[in-house]
Amino acid sequence: MTEQLIDGLYREGAPIADTKAPAVPVDRRWRERQFGARLVNPANRRKISVIIVGTGLAGASAGATLGEAGYNVKSFCYQDSPRRAHSIAAQGGINAAKNYRNDNDSVFRLFYDTVKGGDFRARESNVYRLAEVSANIIDQCVAQGVPFAREYGGLLDNRSFGGVQVSRTFYARGQTGQQLLIGAYQALERQVAAGTVEMFTRHEMLELVVVDGKARGIIVRDMVTGEIETHLADVVVLATGGYGNVFYLSTNAMGSNTTAIWRAHRKGALFGNPCYTQIHPTCIPVSGDYQSKLTLMSESLRNDGRIWVPKRAEDCDKDPRDIPEQDRDYYLERIYPAFGNLVPRDIASRQAKNVCDEGRGVGPAVDGVRRGVYLDFAEAIGRLGRKAVEAKYGNLFDMYQRITGENPYEVPMRIYPAVHYTMGGLWVDYDLQSSIPGLFVTGEANFSDHGANRLGASALMQGLADGYFVLPNTINDYLADGPFPKVAEDHPAVQEARAAVEDRIHRLMNAGGTRSVDSFHKELGHIMWEYCGMERTAEGLQTAIEKIRALREQYWREVRVLGAADDFNQSLEKAHRVADFIELGELMCIDALHRRESCGGHFRAESQTEDGEALRHDDEFAYVAAWEWGGDGQAPVLHKEDLVYEYVEMKQRSYK
Repeated sequence: MTEQLIDGLYREGAPIADTKAPAVPVDRRWRERQFGARLVNPANRRKISVIIVGTGLAGASAGATLGEAGYNVKSFCYQDSPRRAHSIAAQGGINAAKNYRNDNDSVFRLFYDTVKGGDFRARESNVYRLAEVSANIIDQCVAQGVPFAREYGGLLDNRSFGGVQVSRTFYARGQTGQQLLIGAYQALERQVAAGTVEMFTRHEMLELVVVDGKARGIIVRDMVTGEIETHLADVVVLATGGYGNVFYLSTNAMGSNTTAIWRAHRKGALFGNPCYTQIHPTCIPVSGDYQSKLTLMSESLRNDGRIWVPKRAEDCDKDPRDIPEQDRDYYLERIYPAFGNLVPRDIASRQAKNVCDEGRGVGPAVDGVRRGVYLDFAEAIGRLGRKAVEAKYGNLFDMYQRITGENPYEVPMRIYPAVHYTMGGLWVDYDLQSSIPGLFVTGEANFSDHGANRLGASALMQGLADGYFVLPNTINDYLADGPFPKVAEDHPAVQEARAAVEDRIHRLMNAGGTRSVDSFHKELGHIMWEYCGMERTAEGLQTAIEKIRALREQYWREVRVLGAADDFNQSLEKAHRVADFIELGELMCIDALHRRESCGGHFRAESQTEDGEALRHDDEFAYVAAWEWGGDGQAPVLHKEDLVYEYVEMKQRSYK
C-alpha cells in the first residue's frame, strides 16, 4: 500500500483479480465452472441456512430457487410485501439472445453489444455468461405464466432498445418489471408455503455480522415495532438494488437505499466503480423545487417516438404543433444516423443536456433554464394509427397524462435525463462472491456486468440471470464446506455488530439538532447532481468532496430525528439511509476524480473527442476500481482489477 496519499484523498493497495472464471475459451467458461463447482447433496442442504436481503427480481428469484433446492432460506425486505420491490417499476422489457426476428442476433452479439455499450469497462467472462443464460430466462418466465406480448400468430414479440441494431427485447406492454416480479413472487411464495423460505417483511438490514472473516448473519430493525433483531446463517446474499437515491431526485422508489451494501463495505467488502451511474434520457422533467422523486418514461418509447428541439431558441415558447418540420432539429437522428433515437442512454442523455445548454430546451423554466426536449409520436400515429400506438404504449401515455396534464396523443411528450441506475456496486468474483467469504451479491447491488453504462432492458436480464441461474450454481461451491459451526447470539462479533446498531440509533435519536433528515438528503443530492452528475470536472469534484465532508460533520451535529426508536419511525429509517448516502457520495466523487477519463456514464469534461464524445484512456484506466474502506476518518484504499479483452477489440465507441 502507498504510504503517501494520492491527490490527498486515497491510497493504492495491492492489485486484485477474479480467480474463479476457468481459463478456457469464453464460450466454455460457464459450463466449465458449473461442472467444476462442488455440490451439496439434498440431505445436507436441509442443514444449511441462507439469508437473502431483498426481494426484487434478483432476491425473489434466488430465494425461490434456493428454497426449491432444499436450503433453509430467510428472506428479508423493508416493504410490506415482496411485490412492492422496485423491480416492479421497470417498464420496457428484458433482453434475450433468441433471434426470434431472424435479424442476425446471437449470444455473441448480445455479449458484444453489452461490452461495447458499457464502454469496454466490464469483465468479458461475466458479460458472456449473462448473454449465454439470457434465453433460459424467457423460457423460465413463460413457464411461470408471465404474459409477454405476442405477435398475431401467437409467437413472442420483440422490440428494440438503445445501443443495438436488432430486436431482442421481450416485453409485457409497459409493465414488464411488474409481470416478471409477479412470476418470481409466485415462485417465492410457493416456497414460503412449502416451509423452505421464511419471509420477514418490514425488516431493514442495518449491519452485517462477520465471524472469523466470514459473513454469518445480519442485524435488522423491525420497522413496525422498532425492535433490533439478530439473524444468523451459513451464508448471506445481498440483492438490495442500486444507490441512485444518493442524488435525492431519481427514478428509484423513495425507500431504495445503499445501507445494506454500504454496511457490508464498511465490514470489508470492496466497492467496485462507485462513480458509474446511469442517467436515463427519457424521464418526465423536473417541474419545481418541491419534488421528491422523478418518473421514468420507458426507453421503449424511443422505438416510435422521435426526439427533437426547435432549431432556433426563439421558437421554444411556441406550441410544438405550430413549429414546421424544417424548423425542428431531430438531433439524435442528425448526429447518429445509424442508430438514430436508439443510441445508448449515456449518449442520448448528454446530447439532451447539450441542446438545453445551448438555450434550445423546451417546457417551463426551472431556475431560469428550460430542461426538456420533445418526444413526438405524431409520425408514428400517422403511420400506424392511434389504436396501434395505444396497444403498444397505452399505459405509459396514460401515466404521462396523469402526471403532466398533457395528452401525448395530441402534444409531444417532454422528457429530460434523470438518475436511474447504478452500474457500480459491491465487487464480486465470477461466483458472485464479494471479497468477504460467505457474502454473495446479486443484481444491481453488484458491479459485475454493465461496465460504465448499462444498455436498456439489461437490468431485468441480470437480476433474473443471477437469481435463477448463476447464484444457485455457484453458491453450492462455498456451501459444500458446510454446514458450518453454529454461531451463538452471544458471540463477541455478533454482540459487537448489534451494539454498533444500537449506538448509532442512540446517536441519531439524541443529536438534538434543528434540521430534518430530508433537508440534508436534498442538499447532498444537489451537490451530487451539480458536481458528479452528467458532466464532471476535477475542480467540481474537489469542491463536492469538501462540501460533502462539511455536510457529514453538520449532519451528526444538527439532524433532528422525531419520534421514538422503539416504535414505527420513518424519520429514523431515513436518518440511517442518509448517513450512509453521505459517506457513499464522498467515495463516488473520489472515484470520479481519480478516473481521469470519460467512459460511458462517467463523463469528464477534460476528456472528450473533438465532437464532444467520451474519450477513454485505455492505457491508464482499463481496470475495475475496487475500493476498500479505510476506517472512520481514514482514506479509502484503491485496488485495481485489470480488464483484459480477448474476444472484443477495445476501440472508440461509435454509433454514427
